Amino acid sequence: MPRCFPEQPEFGRDRHAEREVWESLVRTLPPSAALLHSVNIIENGTEREIDLLVIWPGVGIAAIEVKGGHVSYEAGQWYQASNGQQHRIKDPLVQVQDGRHMLQRYLGAQLGLGRQVRFAHLLAFPYTSVPRHWDIPGLRRAMVIGSQDLKYPDDAVREAINFCGDGDGDTTPVIAERILAQLTRPLPGTGALSAAAEHEGRAEQMTRDQAAILDVLKNQPRARIIGGAGTGKTWLALEQARRLARAGKRVALLCYSRGLARYFETETAGWKPADRPAHVGMFHDLPVRWGAHHPLDPRLLTNQYYEHYLPRTLKRLAKNQPAAELFDAIVVDEGQDFGALWWESVLVCLKDPAAGGLYVFMDEDQRIFGREGRPPIEAPPYVLNENLRNTKQIAALSGALSTELAIPRGLSGPRIRLVEAPAGSVIERADDAVNQLIEREGWAPQQVALLTTKRKHPVQQQDVDALGWRGYWDAFFDDNDVFYGNVLGFKGLERSVVVLAVNGFADPERAREMLYVGASRARSLLVIVGERSVLSDIGGPAVIKRLTQTEAWRPEH
Repeated sequence: MPRCFPEQPEFGRDRHAEREVWESLVRTLPPSAALLHSVNIIENGTEREIDLLVIWPGVGIAAIEVKGGHVSYEAGQWYQASNGQQHRIKDPLVQVQDGRHMLQRYLGAQLGLGRQVRFAHLLAFPYTSVPRHWDIPGLRRAMVIGSQDLKYPDDAVREAINFCGDGDGDTTPVIAERILAQLTRPLPGTGALSAAAEHEGRAEQMTRDQAAILDVLKNQPRARIIGGAGTGKTWLALEQARRLARAGKRVALLCYSRGLARYFETETAGWKPADRPAHVGMFHDLPVRWGAHHPLDPRLLTNQYYEHYLPRTLKRLAKNQPAAELFDAIVVDEGQDFGALWWESVLVCLKDPAAGGLYVFMDEDQRIFGREGRPPIEAPPYVLNENLRNTKQIAALSGALSTELAIPRGLSGPRIRLVEAPAGSVIERADDAVNQLIEREGWAPQQVALLTTKRKHPVQQQDVDALGWRGYWDAFFDDNDVFYGNVLGFKGLERSVVVLAVNGFADPERAREMLYVGASRARSLLVIVGERSVLSDIGGPAVIKRLTQTEAWRPEH
């Protein structure tokens, strides 16, 4: 049996004649030969298809044109009859000659091959009996496979190449392999990468389809939108800010983390001026914008400064701002990160603190900073209950770490990988995982993020020291390399692949939330590096069940 490309061709309803000849050749050609179906050649805008192509080391190459039904030739015209109806057809000899010569020229240009390869072309009429001594000018009987030849079509191919082909060489195995490799070159990338691209493209479409939710909220001056990881909250927050600004309102778009704030700045910078919010950034940027003291000495940037001084200062400064500086509406993403004192300050920043627009997007299970603030919105929340961004496998693990049930709408993806490693070697093994993903599996560096749960990765610390926080996040959005970060700073962001290095927890009481946030940052592939027992203790029975479905992985050093 020869090597077949593809292994199981799709012949379609009207190509049963090709199937007949294909199966006969598969049955009779030797293992050293290769059989290709539907080889397309394009030259100077002209396209030709070779129905079947045989590459036979030591013999040569044969291009075969197949015609079903009853085929006849009369007075220089070819006919084909099927279901009792006869009609004219294009000259099959010209078709196969053109395809064969175009293939010869292509291989000559690509591989420098000339007469060291023997080429021939044949016609195959699997349902037509062809007389043994029949021929016409330019078409000898040896160049035709009739219905009576299907028992041994390999003999017909060999005879056509030997007696009707051109070229002086014997098509050595090395040359045959070069030709086969050229004609079956894979598209760069792997199946896993293509699947990830399909999943993420679909996720983007489904996320944008959620814009209809904002139509429902159109006439509500205040709303709390809650949903688990992957439900599209961040995209909706951006879109809500855009719509409000477009409607002529002065809008502030706020969050807590630096990375998410930089993402908002990057995204809104490309919008039309009329769509841009008046203020975009971290909650703490707003009081500084209005004159709050920002110490140059980093030692003074304490928890007290961020948690108490800036919120209280913002409240005082907002009361003294002219109305033109205040906001008609404020949109907050990752609202669970805001403390109680912060919400008091947010309200004072509205032109109408009692009735001004306030839209808060949040997930209680991502409350990893220990603040217990609650948005000042009395209306029942609008619930997002579909995970659109993660593959089903990642969504299942994230759901096991969450208190809210989200229906997984993403495509199925690869199994989550677990690299078991003791605490002291987690970073080293995570680095091994990143290297193998890029060097052996073909993931692009900019598709991968390595996130730690406690201490920063040395590369993250190095980048922050060299570039500062703004430059560090700009490097992430430049999308050129592997990103090294911490789960705390990556909320609201994502990458195709996340290597989650479980290297401890600064606050053990928030360990479950940290795992939930870290795992859900991966869109298509999640690799967890750590001790299985630690993960089981934190996650409990639901996570233990999911861990049994992971792939045990040992990336090479």
